[in-house]
Amino acid sequence: MREIAGARPFPFRFDPAATALIVIDMQRDFIEEGGFGAALGNDVRPLRAIVPDVARLLSVARAAGLPVIHTRECHRPDLSDCPPAKRDRGAPALRIGDAGPMGRVLIAGEPGAEILPELAPRPGEIVIDKPGKGAFHATDLSAHLARLGTRSLILAGVTTEVCVQTTMREANDRGFECLLAEDATESYFPAFKATTLDMVRAQGAIVGWTATVSEIAQACTAPEAAHG
Repeated sequence: MREIAGARPFPFRFDPAATALIVIDMQRDFIEEGGFGAALGNDVRPLRAIVPDVARLLSVARAAGLPVIHTRECHRPDLSDCPPAKRDRGAPALRIGDAGPMGRVLIAGEPGAEILPELAPRPGEIVIDKPGKGAFHATDLSAHLARLGTRSLILAGVTTEVCVQTTMREANDRGFECLLAEDATESYFPAFKATTLDMVRAQGAIVGWTATVSEIAQACTAPEAAHG
């Protein structure tokens, strides 16, 4: 077992052999100018700023031999898996399925739906295309985790209060111990991120724990004997 002593609200213990990293929706449509995130009127710069931290977390997980799972929020070209209640909400400059600077917005196979090149999945890493906010809904994520023997999850990605938190809550309800990497997740709204971190670790880690990438890296690289 390994321990992240500085995790909040109290130390997080995990078995690397039963732990996976899930990196959520680090896609061009959410993080680059001209994508869906910007079309909603958001400043994408805060999301772009965490890319080096996500890249470092990926390197740590890969070096430690943790399975890495990437998710992409995207839909079929015919939008059959995108309910009108999702597509027609609000008044964005571009809606899901519309033609944008990076192809049709949030459509599987289009350039904007792809993960940022600097965070690209490596051969053999699992990529989950999800039509909803949570990574378990209408996907085979549960089957992958069962096959891997996973009991603990480290989560990162965007946005903290929407797809990341939804996935974390789904995982919590399924019995996984969940840790959110504080500096490898971000929101378009700083207050929303801060509140989500508080919500996750409230009431004795009611949803899960949080820790920094450096704290996670230290636990993953420390000698096993140091943790019992």
